[in-house]
Amino acid sequence: MNQAVLTVLVDNQAGFGCVAEHGFALWIERGEQHILLDTGQGIALAENARTLGIDLGKTDALVLSHGHYDHTGAVPLVLGTAPHVRVYCHPCVTEPRFSIRDGAVRDIRMPHLSMHALGILPLARMHWSGEPVRLGEGMGLSGFIPRRTDFEDTGGPFYLDPLGQRPDTLPDDQALWIATEAGLVVCVGCCHAGLINTLLHLREITGEHRIRAVLGGLHLGGASCARLEKTVQALREMKPGLLVPCHCTGEGAISYLRDHLDCPVHTGYGGFRLDTAEL
Repeated sequence: MNQAVLTVLVDNQAGFGCVAEHGFALWIERGEQHILLDTGQGIALAENARTLGIDLGKTDALVLSHGHYDHTGAVPLVLGTAPHVRVYCHPCVTEPRFSIRDGAVRDIRMPHLSMHALGILPLARMHWSGEPVRLGEGMGLSGFIPRRTDFEDTGGPFYLDPLGQRPDTLPDDQALWIATEAGLVVCVGCCHAGLINTLLHLREITGEHRIRAVLGGLHLGGASCARLEKTVQALREMKPGLLVPCHCTGEGAISYLRDHLDCPVHTGYGGFRLDTAEL
């Protein structure tokens, strides 16, 4: 199997001269393929790509993990830079999205310029699907992730309307998987479907039960102690080889995972690189 090199291009934390931004973007090089998972809010992506020597013009596929602003802000930049890029996303990715905390309403949907950029892209380069999709031999997307556990939720007060009458279950949340000789490398944007739900689904659709690594946002910042305990219990049974929590995971949750799991837990940051050949 071809090995892959993963580089975090946008994250809440940064190293190697990169710029930090509340958001997430991951660059994946696998053989001749160049895939970008999410784009961050829009400011840090291009600057960090230049710093890290990554040519966004080589992007073959842009995968949107879900439709929040901090993952889709630089969509116009990517589509304007990579002339042949294909886009993969769920049909619900452009729906209105709101976060309501203590009565304060925030519009967190995909920016209008990003929606416009998707709307004018030739239909042959747009892949709207809620089903699992293959991106090549030994690599693909989860599609819709069934909610099976009784302890995982979307991780926040998310709604489809500003009055908070229609809860947003984030059906567009999806993950990217890469098959390696040591098991699956799982890449997630925010994991709104729940980390354990995501891993259970990927094991089912790929037939591979070994989880070699998980990289990305896990959205556990507001998780209860009970959820963290059950998450750790499930992970212990799955025996992942490595966790690289990023973006929305939360410092407290990262510390909890590090203290209660047997596998290494390395905090991700802008500029972090993972070579699957070294796993």
